[in-house]
Order: sequence, then C-alpha cells, then structure tokens
Amino acid sequence: MNLIFRLCKTILLYLLRPTRRGILEESVVRFRVWPNDLDTNLHMNNGRYLTLMDLGRLDLLLHNGAIPFVLKNKWYPVLAGTQLRFRRPLNLFQKFEIRTRIVTWDFKWVYLEQRIFRKGELALQAYLKGVFVGPKGSVPITELLALMGTREPPPPMPVGLAAWLKSEDLMIRDMKEAVAQP
Repeated sequence: MNLIFRLCKTILLYLLRPTRRGILEESVVRFRVWPNDLDTNLHMNNGRYLTLMDLGRLDLLLHNGAIPFVLKNKWYPVLAGTQLRFRRPLNLFQKFEIRTRIVTWDFKWVYLEQRIFRKGELALQAYLKGVFVGPKGSVPITELLALMGTREPPPPMPVGLAAWLKSEDLMIRDMKEAVAQP
C-alpha cells in the first residue's frame, strides 16, 4: 500500500499513452528515491528495489498487450526466482529508471531482465524467472504468447542467465535433500 502513488502513476502514464510495444521491446519507468525508500545506510533499501521492480513488470505487461488476456483468464504473474547484482546505491531524491524486458522463454517459464540506471549508470541488474498461474494451475507461457499473436521462436538464452538457472537447479536439489533429512 505504501507504493500506491507510484502504482497509480504507472497506470496513469500508460492510460495517457497506451502505446503497444513488441514482445521483446524494453519497458522504461522513471521514479525518484523518497525518504520512505531508505534503509539505515541512507540509501534505497534492498527490498524496495524488488518492490519497485514489480511496477516495471506491470508496465511491460500493459505495453506489450498481455493485460487483457491475463485479466480475462484470471491469471496472475508469479516470480519463481531472481538473481540480483547491486552495483551502485540509489540515494535520497535521486532520479532513476527501471528498464524491463523479456529475454527468452520456454514452454512454462518467461525469463526477464531488469536493470536500474541512475544518471545513465547501471545501478542494478537482475534476471527473473516467472510464470502465470490461473484457476487450473500454471499456464504455459506459450499459451499467453499465442493469445498475444506471438508466433516467433524464443531468443537464445544468454550465458549468464543459463548459468544462473543451472545454479538454481542445484539449489532446488539441495532444498529437497534438506527437507528429506529428519
């Protein structure tokens, strides 16, 4: 609820300029660091980055035309994992932008990249793995893409993303082993 004004801004800007972007085009939203974004080190709190990145993904869904299909089918986006690399802090009152794009997809998952820039410098880079969930469970991303008229094959997976996914598989294996132990 503490981000309601930024949410309204994101939706309002879309409604004022409802441009349609291609499935692989980048979304850009701009914000400023406010006092309630800060942690005890007086720069943006690590958790706040993730919350604001949600708005970048919402803007992407609005502009690439997915929202009508998502709402009609009662689907909702869910993140399964993220890998973040913080490079530079965001300080009080500093302007920044969040750039979001779809990197690739497979049958079930969509893989995104989000980058945050301040003064033209990269402050954060993240890979994200997401899925849509509906009343009957996971929705193949290929189903949503087909509804959107996307028939193109997925782009090749970047090496860094592939390495993270391999690491994630090992982490999942470790979690299963930990749960299985008494």
